[in-house]
Amino acid sequence: MAHTLIQDTCVQLGNALIQHHLRIALAESCTGGLVCQQLTNIPGSSVWFDRGFITYSNESKVELLKVSQTTLSKFGAVSEEVASEMALGALNASRADIALSITGIAGPSGGSIEKPVGTVFFAIAYQNKIVFNALKIFPGSRKNIRESSCLFALNQVLALTLNPQV
Repeated sequence: MAHTLIQDTCVQLGNALIQHHLRIALAESCTGGLVCQQLTNIPGSSVWFDRGFITYSNESKVELLKVSQTTLSKFGAVSEEVASEMALGALNASRADIALSITGIAGPSGGSIEKPVGTVFFAIAYQNKIVFNALKIFPGSRKNIRESSCLFALNQVLALTLNPQV
């Protein structure tokens, strides 16, 4: 069921990006490229999909996306601040018009009282500014958390892309 929803959302997003002459880039951590995989499953996605960064380690976030070491130290990799810097970094390191980032704890371990397993932060950057931030806490297995993150993220980008201001 989730797979069909994700696929349908990817098709709708691709059509919206084409209609508005936009290209997208991704910066994924806890989803490990799942969103990129789903987007590139769509035939013709090379028209609107620019590139994806799978920045699982903190070092890769700093090196590839220019996330500040200070931000990582102060807020942690799973934070609104890091998600925002990841989205801006993906936008600046690509030829995309819009960038989405996802960072979180998919589990089954790695959670804390402040940030339990299932905690995921999202950010979307457009025209060099953050236009969307969200924190979600998804229940379930690692697979469920990753799929829920993917579907939520795609729906948020779709909603923004359908908005005439974007």
